[in-house]
Amino acid sequence: MDCLAERMEESKSRFAPFVVYLVLFHAAWVGWVYLIYPRMKALGEDTLLYALANIAVRLLIWVLPVFLYLRYVDGARPIECLKLKRHWKRGILIGLFLSVINFLITLARFGAPHPSLQSVTWNSILSTSLLIGFVEEIPYRGFILQKFQEQLSFWPANLISSLLFVSIHLPGWILLHLLSPAVVITVFIFGAVMAIIFKYTKSLWSVIVTHSLNDFLSAVIFRL
Repeated sequence: MDCLAERMEESKSRFAPFVVYLVLFHAAWVGWVYLIYPRMKALGEDTLLYALANIAVRLLIWVLPVFLYLRYVDGARPIECLKLKRHWKRGILIGLFLSVINFLITLARFGAPHPSLQSVTWNSILSTSLLIGFVEEIPYRGFILQKFQEQLSFWPANLISSLLFVSIHLPGWILLHLLSPAVVITVFIFGAVMAIIFKYTKSLWSVIVTHSLNDFLSAVIFRL
């Protein structure tokens, strides 16, 4: 076997565990949405206990496996691989700057913010807003996008990771009767934009902050 063939075989062998991860990750989330989530709602969706349970499950299914994979399958340093260490100050500043622009655009489109006490819950503030960027950007832009880039150029990798980002939301949308073409297109474009920001800032913090504040503006401040 020549050197090129050896490199191709090594690349395939390194990619196979990643495919297994993708299948198990999506299967675990579908199981959570349909089997556990309906029962967890009994805790009371406005309670701190519900918010903490929601965060714990998301960290367990979305974040922890990424760190374990990078450490024990790739033999790498997760913080560095995910681009959480270098340029973190710049990443946070860029995220804040983009969030200000997002706020101004949303203000121009929808008028003055109209938050209400009903939209301000422990879950809306913590789980589905301020921490959502950390939970979702680590697997999708930090890990999945970069793993596909080991095999493909940026744009195909962005396309596939953005489609997978849409697919992970499908079970929840279907369960809550929120599925529509507009929602699918919006989330796909959002995922692709996050990947572009990540590519050029070289810091996952830029998309973590942008993503979290985007959802905070949408869910809490403007209630879109």
